[in-house]
Amino acid sequence: MVALTYALGAGLWLAGSEVLLRMASSAVPALLMRFGSGVALVSVGSVLIYLLVARMATARERERKLTQALAEAHEHMLAGWSRALDLRDHETEGHSARVTALAVRLAVAMGLSGEEIEHIRRGAMLHDIGKIGVPDAILRKPGPLAEEEWAVMRRHPEFAYAMLAPIAELGPVLDIPYCHHERWDGSGYPRGLAGEHIPLAARIFAVVDVWDALCSDRPYRAAWPRERVLSYLRAHAGGLFDPEVVRAFTRLIESERRATATPCRRVA
Repeated sequence: MVALTYALGAGLWLAGSEVLLRMASSAVPALLMRFGSGVALVSVGSVLIYLLVARMATARERERKLTQALAEAHEHMLAGWSRALDLRDHETEGHSARVTALAVRLAVAMGLSGEEIEHIRRGAMLHDIGKIGVPDAILRKPGPLAEEEWAVMRRHPEFAYAMLAPIAELGPVLDIPYCHHERWDGSGYPRGLAGEHIPLAARIFAVVDVWDALCSDRPYRAAWPRERVLSYLRAHAGGLFDPEVVRAFTRLIESERRATATPCRRVA
């Protein structure tokens, strides 16, 4: 009986219930007297199993909540970075949110997996994170950039890689911040990748990024009409852009236009 009581006590201690420990300790002698050691052992064993399983379930729930809290904190951090960039560069304010939403819709339309779509979403949020390394005098210059200033501006994908690559959790999202200025014909930067050597996420985002830029007003030009932007993308499919992505994008835009008839956005 003493051994049985200790076993029960140990199990209940692991289960974390002092009240149940006291109750079970007083119940063991009664079980032994009425039913004998076999029934008492089975009864105590059942209680122990139940309580240990309950404790494990509680631990798993705590772990799930912690994981969820960390994921939410991580998401808020990415959104904060994206918003900070928009606030720093007033010319493109709201751009990150728009291209993120559109890139996700295009990825869905192209049949990418849920995991791939999530990487695209997060990569799109951070696509211009490397501009943190570009001086304000260049980033916010109202007129055309000089060649040496363009040389600095073109380094922002490299700055993005330097910032994000050491963060293991962000490894899968690097394709867009690092490669979205690569071009299908190899004329892009920073590495001059061509064709399918460019990650698909970056090829998708390149089309979306140019669409949003041309559909928005800039200090140096007015927003283009929707049809002119589509014509531009089609004209450069197979040159600047992946032709399959351009075809999928065109179908998406035309489908959404039929559904909503929403004109190109103009910045006030």
